[in-house]
Amino acid sequence: MEVSGLIVQLLNGLAGTSSLFLVAAGLSLIFGVTRIINFAHGSLYMLGIYMAYSLTSWLGGTVLGFWGGLLAAGLVVAVLGVLIEIFLLRRIYRAPELFQLLATFALVLIASDAVHWLWGPEDLLGMQAPGLEGAIPVLGRMFPTYNIFLIIIGPLVLLLLWWLLNRTRWGTFVRAATQDKEMLGALGVNQAWLFTSVFALGSFLAGLGGALELPNEPASLGLDMRIIGDAFAVVVVGGMGSITGAFLAALLITEMKAICIWLGTVQLAGLQIEFSQLTMVVEFLIMALVLVFRPWGLLGKEQAASRNSAPIEAPIRPAGRFLKVAAFLVLLLLAGVPLLEDAFPYLMILMQDALIAVLFATSLHFIAGPAGMHTFGHAAYFGLGAYAAALLMQKAGLPIEATLFIAPLFAALGALVYGWFCVRLSGIYLAMLTLAFAQITWSVVFQWDSFTGGSNGLIGIWPPDWLSSPQSYYYFTLIVVAGSVLILRRLLFSPFGYAMRAGRDSVLRSDAIGINVKQTQWLAFVIAGLFAGLAGVLYVYSKGSVSPEELHISKSIDGLVMVLLGGVQSLLGPIVGAFSYTVLHDYVVGITDYWKALFGLVILVLVLLFPQGIAGFFAQLGRRFQTRQAIAPKGQP
Repeated sequence: MEVSGLIVQLLNGLAGTSSLFLVAAGLSLIFGVTRIINFAHGSLYMLGIYMAYSLTSWLGGTVLGFWGGLLAAGLVVAVLGVLIEIFLLRRIYRAPELFQLLATFALVLIASDAVHWLWGPEDLLGMQAPGLEGAIPVLGRMFPTYNIFLIIIGPLVLLLLWWLLNRTRWGTFVRAATQDKEMLGALGVNQAWLFTSVFALGSFLAGLGGALELPNEPASLGLDMRIIGDAFAVVVVGGMGSITGAFLAALLITEMKAICIWLGTVQLAGLQIEFSQLTMVVEFLIMALVLVFRPWGLLGKEQAASRNSAPIEAPIRPAGRFLKVAAFLVLLLLAGVPLLEDAFPYLMILMQDALIAVLFATSLHFIAGPAGMHTFGHAAYFGLGAYAAALLMQKAGLPIEATLFIAPLFAALGALVYGWFCVRLSGIYLAMLTLAFAQITWSVVFQWDSFTGGSNGLIGIWPPDWLSSPQSYYYFTLIVVAGSVLILRRLLFSPFGYAMRAGRDSVLRSDAIGINVKQTQWLAFVIAGLFAGLAGVLYVYSKGSVSPEELHISKSIDGLVMVLLGGVQSLLGPIVGAFSYTVLHDYVVGITDYWKALFGLVILVLVLLFPQGIAGFFAQLGRRFQTRQAIAPKGQP
């Protein structure tokens, strides 16, 4: 570990700061003004690097062609961002934050397959910047000349953004919008076009950030998901809406990664610590620490109340006779699925996957709906339950009967620890902290090769003889899932459930009547983690294996999509959403290679046509029909 190596790594960190700052600055601007959780911002970054590859190749390797191509790539992405804002996001500005997440997640799926179709699946290596191809010596080590340019461009963009936001009329409107958009509209400012201009600038910065990375890394699929986590971390650590904070956070994160790379493997008190592996999770460690001790970021301020809040929800009513009969008939149909195995061999496997998804989605809905706590990291508890069952069986030799009861307790323990910190936050800050904890958990599982199997996971985890047949395990899953869903539903109509919903609707009134809101939310966190862990146990025995992907952010997003697709304000929402998502996903995957784009389009259509979810839509129709029947004169239909 030479000092010269540290200096070079710190310089590399400074170079990485610029690109990360550009992406995060655009995301921070968009969120600060529109309050949109733009999950597709990483897709704009990926499109920027692909567009830069095509434009620089087309314009040639001259100085004008290269730099003109990079700038044009950012402008093309800006135009695309304007189209997205006008035709999609304007329709959902007043929607709940999780609803916006679902819409932008659909854009991620569409953009991913669009890039795959236009540029192919292989990585594309761009040309070097003309005149900056070489390297210069730094303390006996060679440092790329292009990285010096990147070190300069970050602070330069920061100064330009500061001037734009603090010395122009447009910047005054933007800063006013971050404080009170309604008052700005009352003063006669056209909010629609202000939002469009902000989204255009944010998209341009994301596209330019991707384009500038072309000489350093190839254009490849998956860049969108890799960069969005880092960008969210930078925005949260720096402070929502703070451009200077975004630069400081990007600098902190990239330099910490550089130091971890420089440290490499260190022997400490007889333990071998792989600091280089921490680069996968250092941003989430920093984000978790900042959110715990300074929830609004290093340079951020407490956010004003968001207008993107859900409407006041009607009280949840017990199931009527019709619903009970319908539920009984559905259970009969599910019980009859194995009888159709000869005619439809795959149906039982599909329904088993759907049942496990139902339990996972219902446990997520328990805290996202009635408790009103947004979470982006629910997969952590699903994965903890799955890994606990696998390890208890392989390492401790426990039978499935024991793991079925013990493994979910490990998930509940994780929720107990994480929940203690999480319930002290709310809204987007709560969601980001759950994401940080989930990614930290994923990183531990991914890198602990000797215990968890690392990236390969664990295999050979099968149920005992009495559950070895597919039919037996299907019925076992059906009984466990149906019983668990019933328990969660009963909890919502218990005094605890009413206290949980009271805390969601009004913290002050709940405190005034003696409800300990934080304690109630903490317990809700543990209960949801317990049943998510149980879903993980069922999953690992159904597949015979488990991998770190079961703890990844993509798994948490799948759960959110299920809940929102069915309807977060309906108790049937997660059940309907889980079945719809599983069946739709399986069908779409089978009919086209570009299933992500088709799946994303279907989600967008459902989002725009059924903003309250599928179950919520039909429940609304039922209430309207009952109201018309009640007010209709006698003798008139």
